[in-house]
Amino acid sequence: MTRIERLRNIGISAHIDSGKTTLTERMLFYCGKIHQIHDVRGSDGVGATMDSDPIERRRGITISSAVTSVQWKEHQLQIIDTPGHVDFTVEVERALRVLDGAVMVLCSVGGVQSQSYTVDKQMRRYEVPRIAFVNKMDRVGANPQRVIQEMREQLGLNAVALQLPIGCGETFAGVIDLLTQEAVYFAGQFGEIVRREPIPSSLYEAAQSWRHEMVERLAMVDDPLMESAMAGHPSEDELRSAIRRTTLSHSVTPVLFGSAGRNCGVQELLDAVVQYLPAPSDRQVSAFELNEKESDDDKLETLALKPDDALPAVAMAFKTLVEDYGPVTFIRVYQGAFSKGKTYTNSRTGERHRFSRLVRMHADRRTEIEIATAGDLCGVVGLDSALGDTYVAGNRRFAMENAIVAEPVVQLAIEPHRHSDADRLAKALDRFRRQDPTFRFATDPTSGQMLIAGVGRLQLDVYVQRLKDEHACEVRIGPPQVAYLECPTISVPFDYRLKKQNGGQGQFAQISGRLEPLPYNAESKFEFVDEIVGGRVSKANIAAARDGFVDASTSGPLAKYPFVGVRVVLQDGSEHEKDSSEFAFRRCAWEVMRTVLMPHSAPALLEPMVHVSVEIPNESQGSVVGHLTRKRASLSSSQELERICKIEAKAPLSEMLDYATELRSLTQGQGTFAMSPAGYDFVPSNKAKLATVEN
Repeated sequence: MTRIERLRNIGISAHIDSGKTTLTERMLFYCGKIHQIHDVRGSDGVGATMDSDPIERRRGITISSAVTSVQWKEHQLQIIDTPGHVDFTVEVERALRVLDGAVMVLCSVGGVQSQSYTVDKQMRRYEVPRIAFVNKMDRVGANPQRVIQEMREQLGLNAVALQLPIGCGETFAGVIDLLTQEAVYFAGQFGEIVRREPIPSSLYEAAQSWRHEMVERLAMVDDPLMESAMAGHPSEDELRSAIRRTTLSHSVTPVLFGSAGRNCGVQELLDAVVQYLPAPSDRQVSAFELNEKESDDDKLETLALKPDDALPAVAMAFKTLVEDYGPVTFIRVYQGAFSKGKTYTNSRTGERHRFSRLVRMHADRRTEIEIATAGDLCGVVGLDSALGDTYVAGNRRFAMENAIVAEPVVQLAIEPHRHSDADRLAKALDRFRRQDPTFRFATDPTSGQMLIAGVGRLQLDVYVQRLKDEHACEVRIGPPQVAYLECPTISVPFDYRLKKQNGGQGQFAQISGRLEPLPYNAESKFEFVDEIVGGRVSKANIAAARDGFVDASTSGPLAKYPFVGVRVVLQDGSEHEKDSSEFAFRRCAWEVMRTVLMPHSAPALLEPMVHVSVEIPNESQGSVVGHLTRKRASLSSSQELERICKIEAKAPLSEMLDYATELRSLTQGQGTFAMSPAGYDFVPSNKAKLATVEN
């Protein structure tokens, strides 16, 4: 088995408080990377290894993804522990973009929760095979069958249990391995002793039933196993081969059980990672070769990248840290090898950069390395990159598909307590922006206030705290504001001429066509279609007209929110031999958008929506449901479990900004909730007037 075949690049992803970082801490311990297990919330004064940020330890949550590398049974595992909170979902997005496999952690009580949907969508987007780990099996109310059913019904996964839990809740003692048909127990102070015994007689019948279902579900999607099952009882090796094939083809999601907090089941999960998740050589990765003479994406040549150290080097940047002594860019090497001290080209900018220092990451600690080979995740000290930048050796330029970045939906006004800190504030905000593509800041042209924007209030609160802790900059913040959008609702034809003569060369441009509304929740915010034939308008002037439409869409007619959901179809136009220019066509398009198209397109206001998942005591169900209804929420489900009620709803973000405080009051501090983005929807007319006045 080669080095590449023994390599696994995996991420740990889940809903908040499902136990991801606790699980990762145990993985590091059993792999010998650390020699003592620490508490995630830092109650022992140290905190979890992967949560190295002081704010993470104080809050008990993961804010930034952390990378480490461990050895498990002759395999190298490069692990990224990702945040579970929706405000930091970009960390999950860019991690999954460069990983080969993932462990999806689910709570045995909460099951599929709001952020589980987001993680599932991200894994599907980047075609990342996964294993599911149902954690916290020792919690009261643990229900593994319900979690598997939710995975099948709510996420559409073909979830196949490879184990049967031995007890649930307080009686949870271990698992039954359905492949080897053995009971597995975890003994010792930290569960480091794995003991295998015959299946207890009281669970033998249940184990056979679960094993029969496992074989049946695998055989339904794997022809070789179907043939083996029809011929008799498939062997353990045949089952493992089938699980690996179906996992890599996304037709099965293996499910394992355990309790990271009780040190149960983690070693079995590590075995499953190396047995069933892909090596870099199992994945098909491609890049586009950039042709400087051709800008049409349809004509870009697609090249398959191979994890071969002897081929020309190709790597993608997926994260940048800006530290006091300079930036550190995290890269994933897809092909070839990168050596310390050599120079490589950024395909996006064409600039050449010397990789002066290469480091292997272990949370916040680093080890210098001389070379990074195919499949490696490493850091390049002193390299400043944007998310998705591709680095190559030689003159050939490649580009790889970038990660998707969410747009900000919440903004705050911010100002320093002391006027002398204004420059320090600006530098700190720029540092945050370079690290986090979902964080923005700008000066409001009307009020002159500094505004910071992000995907959630918690994200902005963390940055305000970092201003105080890391930059000694005390600030005042205003109330949160929601990022509304404006959009057209009807088509509008146009035929517009710009003709100005003020002495000297004049300005002339004529364009005609129509504006069409896109679906309000379409991923594309602006589309431009050129239907001009016969060369009546030059390509340069058509491109200038497109830029004019885009410029005009930065603020809409209702309340100066961005004008989105627009398709402009350019059907005809004309030029003047002397007076036409790119400037004239850009100005012409800007004017027709502002004076004709926007006012006559029946513009409407859009507001950001969120999926809300609430867990409350059963006795609080009535008051919480009523409260959500008053917030214009639409309930999709309400499920009573043991002692708790789980409510799923969709609500306007503007109504949920203070929901944490409100829910605590309604449930005497016992309720919990989580939110994830749910696109945009039209604002009711009575609320639209209020939002327009507020802006």
